[in-house]
Amino acid sequence: MNKRKIGGIEVEVSSGNVFADLGLPDPDKLKIKSGLVMEITKAVRELGLSQEEAGRRMGLPQPKVSGLFRGDFANVSERKLMDCLNRLGYDIEIKVKRAGEPVGHLVLALA
Repeated sequence: MNKRKIGGIEVEVSSGNVFADLGLPDPDKLKIKSGLVMEITKAVRELGLSQEEAGRRMGLPQPKVSGLFRGDFANVSERKLMDCLNRLGYDIEIKVKRAGEPVGHLVLALA
């Protein structure tokens, strides 16, 4: 990680993925899942749904919805999170293109 001084205090500059910075396994996957969960949370608020109503629309029990809102998404697949967004009225597009480097990158672009 890159270090620099700001106001006389040494700080580490983020890699852009807090999960990688924390040394967690599968940081790219966690970043994508957390982005999807943030969009679900935003959609539920904008729609004015209770957790119970949101759960019915998304096909999840209310305790699972509560867990998502608290950041407990480890046992929910990316596919299920995308399905939840679809059920809340969101379109999802997946774009695949050739990388300019030997190993490609995962990117989640939220509109």
